[in-house]
Amino acid sequence: MLNLNCELVLAKKAALTAGKILQEKKVEINNVLSDQERDIKLEADQASEKIIKDIIQAESDIPILAEESGADGDLDKNFWVIDPLDGTSNYSRDMPICCVSIGLICEDRPALGVIYDFNAQHLYEGITPSFSNSGELTAKKDGLSISVSGIDDKKKATLATGLPAKGAFDEDSMSKLANEFTSWKKVRMIGSAAMSCAYVAAGQFDQYQESGIFLWDIAAGLAIIEAAGGAYIYHNLDDEKFKVNVVAHNNKLR
Repeated sequence: MLNLNCELVLAKKAALTAGKILQEKKVEINNVLSDQERDIKLEADQASEKIIKDIIQAESDIPILAEESGADGDLDKNFWVIDPLDGTSNYSRDMPICCVSIGLICEDRPALGVIYDFNAQHLYEGITPSFSNSGELTAKKDGLSISVSGIDDKKKATLATGLPAKGAFDEDSMSKLANEFTSWKKVRMIGSAAMSCAYVAAGQFDQYQESGIFLWDIAAGLAIIEAAGGAYIYHNLDDEKFKVNVVAHNNKLR
């Protein structure tokens, strides 16, 4: 049986180390490797991922799924999920909304998460209650407990989201999207799914939802949200491996 407290310490070590490099060596590694449609890849993505994988593999034999290098061997019910730089476009243009995201899937569900907002130097962490030794809520930001918001009315709540992929829009879907957005008090698109989840966990946003997002973008965040008292649902998409539709919220919204 996994000792998630030990794994959490390891994930935090990897996230903090990678975040430091992303800050201190930005001038050297902020180089575009590819820029296709809505996706941009930097040397920074690869540099951060290598650091994280080196640290984790030195102390853990759990398989890794990482954004840049894919699956490291066969993935079982337990595996690490790494996004070495979530919000790459923001990072490349000096917008301080990006992070390192490291999650651990156990028994096919997010069990542990670490998100490091290296620009503000805030570290979010959590182990979901069902995998925690105490069974209690464990979400923290910089070592202090955090919890989801208490807002229960969409008309008073803030939704974080992103636009679906190119080609996903038609007149009907655009109308549904517009109706959905106007049912909320505020809607925000900040360019980082992981940071959106962190803000839900800390009570700054009330719900995050997105279609066609990758598992590595949200695995850590979902674990932290649940550890903060929130809830989520997601399902895999048949046509894209590791792509999901997800809704994560404060567990109070009607």
